[in-house]
Amino acid sequence: MAVKSLQEQLLGAGLVDKKKVKKLKAETLQHKQKVKKGKASADDGSERQAELKRQRDEKIEKDRILNLERQKLAEQKAVQAQIRQMIEQNRIRKEDGDIAYHFTDDKKVKKLYISQSMHNDLSAGRLAIVKLFDSYELIPEPVAVKISERDESYVLVCNNRVESVEDDPYADFQIPDDLMW
Repeated sequence: MAVKSLQEQLLGAGLVDKKKVKKLKAETLQHKQKVKKGKASADDGSERQAELKRQRDEKIEKDRILNLERQKLAEQKAVQAQIRQMIEQNRIRKEDGDIAYHFTDDKKVKKLYISQSMHNDLSAGRLAIVKLFDSYELIPEPVAVKISERDESYVLVCNNRVESVEDDPYADFQIPDDLMW
């Protein structure tokens, strides 16, 4: 005895007619086609997933680079604020003087009128000249060293301290008092 399919059994029992059988066949055929498309789209989906993952990775890398740049800018601003604060807190009030002290700023020779004692301190390296915005300030040499460690562009003049050297070959020669450079 041959085994009849469920469809044939339902048709033989009179529970369904031929129109319903054709409709069910069409629905099952459509379902099979959708399943095939789903599998095919799953392959396309894997390519799409790979593309989306690559785009996400690129965006993450781009964001990381932008964050590093922002962090560097924030650090530079913090250093500039520290330098400005150190200059403002340690600046020495300029005494009006009649001695012109010449120095260079951005390949230009500038002149600052100071007193004789400040001139001596600048020459000996106890004072330094720094630039704050568009003005020039005098600060102690240790502060100038700290500033130059952070950013050398602020310090314009910082002579090395001249300490007495025991074996100085020119110690016997006097420097004239009226010698100005």
